[in-house]
Amino acid sequence: MIRTGTSADISSVQEIAKVSWNDTYAGIIPSTVQESFLDKSYSTPMMEMRLKRTILLLAEHEGQPVGFANFTKVDEDGDAELIAIYMKPEFQRSGYGKQLFDSGLSHLTNGHQLFVYVESENTKGRNFYETNGFKFLEEFEELFEGHPLQTAKYVYYLKTAAL
Repeated sequence: MIRTGTSADISSVQEIAKVSWNDTYAGIIPSTVQESFLDKSYSTPMMEMRLKRTILLLAEHEGQPVGFANFTKVDEDGDAELIAIYMKPEFQRSGYGKQLFDSGLSHLTNGHQLFVYVESENTKGRNFYETNGFKFLEEFEELFEGHPLQTAKYVYYLKTAAL
């Protein structure tokens, strides 16, 4: 089941983010950098702000949250961003990610383009985006919490998807 997140889900989202980040980025992003990012980006005040300003969706398995997706709302240019889509490792490749993605798209019907940024070595993430119709645009280096990273930028064309 996919549903909209609430304040009661904050601790579940924080746990899913931590577990999936540690699993995905082990050997790619140092654990200290991961912890610093997670502490800031998934703090309770930041999560409260996300709930007010963005689209936060949860995937549940037998009543328990197992994944989430976070989308920005469509801006004045018709653009939106998939900020995060994370699944507990044992539920990856189970169809929940696709359900979260499809559910998120239903909130973006007035948009033109959906962007996502993914660490270049995150092959699981990149495969998911490419399988689900995202097109690779570019790769660039950026500082992430002071750590240099290669980032891949993708776009999903919302209008052509709706035709």
